[in-house]
Amino acid sequence: MSPLKNSSSSPDPFLPFVAKMEAEGLPLSLIESFRFYYNQLREGATGYIHRGQAQPVASLPRSAHLASFAKQGIEMLDKLVVIKLNGGLGTSMGMDGPKSLLPVKDGLTFLDIIARQVLALRQTFQARVPLLLMNSFSTRTDSLAALSAYPSLPQSLPLDFAQHKVPKIRQDTLLPVEWPADREKEWCPPGHGDIYLALHTSGTLQALLAQGYEYAFVSNADNLGAIVDTEILGYVAANHLPFLMEVTERTAGDRKGGHLAQDADGQLLLREIAQCPPEEMDEFQDIERYRFFNTNNLWVHLPSLAEVLAAHNGILPLPLIRNSKPVDPTQPDSTPVYQLETAMGLAISVFAGAQAVDVPRNRFRPVKKCNDLLALWSDAYFLTDGFRVRLDPVRHSGAAPAGDPLVTLDERYYGLIDDLQARFPHGAPSLVQCRSLEVCGDVYFGRDVVVEGDVRICNRSGVTQWIEDRRVLTGDVELR
Repeated sequence: MSPLKNSSSSPDPFLPFVAKMEAEGLPLSLIESFRFYYNQLREGATGYIHRGQAQPVASLPRSAHLASFAKQGIEMLDKLVVIKLNGGLGTSMGMDGPKSLLPVKDGLTFLDIIARQVLALRQTFQARVPLLLMNSFSTRTDSLAALSAYPSLPQSLPLDFAQHKVPKIRQDTLLPVEWPADREKEWCPPGHGDIYLALHTSGTLQALLAQGYEYAFVSNADNLGAIVDTEILGYVAANHLPFLMEVTERTAGDRKGGHLAQDADGQLLLREIAQCPPEEMDEFQDIERYRFFNTNNLWVHLPSLAEVLAAHNGILPLPLIRNSKPVDPTQPDSTPVYQLETAMGLAISVFAGAQAVDVPRNRFRPVKKCNDLLALWSDAYFLTDGFRVRLDPVRHSGAAPAGDPLVTLDERYYGLIDDLQARFPHGAPSLVQCRSLEVCGDVYFGRDVVVEGDVRICNRSGVTQWIEDRRVLTGDVELR
């Protein structure tokens, strides 16, 4: 019998998952939520959203036009909580701890900057504005230890709540995978869409409501552009929105990211690349057709969230994302598994009346690779008194290239943080006059190097090459 079929007289195929999850002490509502998605998998669900269900969105309100809502936003700050997704390890960049503890600007880590942003917001507006981290079991201890350096940060709520974990599923049998070599690899996070259930099962949502909080601003910890905007908050409050997603114009670099779409009735939805049928991939990546990219900056009306959860027995019915992976990512030929996930932006299709707003690119500055990190290290950016990351004003004045510098580094030599630091022992070169920097090959950089305009450095010699101190780089640079 195919594992996708099950006769009514057969044992419940989900029972092994119940036993495994109960043994871990996981809450019943998580088990039932996982059952909801597992049943879809057994019924053959792929999680695909086809073009007929995902029509383009032509235009949206722009945050640049929301200045009139700033006063109301300031008045609502006392009812706002800032939530940062902090479950990720920096393994893809060679780290063995929380990515948010990576130094990104002026020696400060993501968490340093986030904590200081919140403290500055409290001081400026005399508002309580709590900070909450959604940690994973891998990031919690180190992250809370780092925040202990800020004695004025504690609040009437805990500083964090925990993301859940769920079993990986064997692709051949649809049973829980067994991996005795490392039992932790039998589990995976259920995607950041778990935030809604985790808020509920941890009691955090109930505590927030009891203390009079009405809105949450949710974003990724590695996106330092995601700061509280009182104009957007005021717009959400004035229009009684249950949910608002910040999106920005897609560029060629965003072709694989989740984009905004709408169904035939005009209900907004998010489609991630894992939800696109293979035969429609070219359309998915057409940035003229699907113009808006999800920044993962979300505004949520907490009473509306509580109502939706209650209406669905604690399970927010987000669209399924089915990911195929090896059970051990370091061993590509290890047992193939499914990881069932959801994305928090997918909730836009669950809340009636949800909206999206078009925001400038400076609200989306994530650090996904060492490319992004080197740019942030450079003098193209600075920290304001309120610990906001801003481009040097010269890049807005016409005296330098406009917008963010584009950095592309050879992953063979710069993919890991230790390699990046070794090849830039004196820190980043000056990029304030740089439009783009591409480095191909093994190149070390001296002190006070300056990059101007569009620069492409190529080392095809097969041996390490150095850029000497104080060199000014322009155009194509061949190293031999």
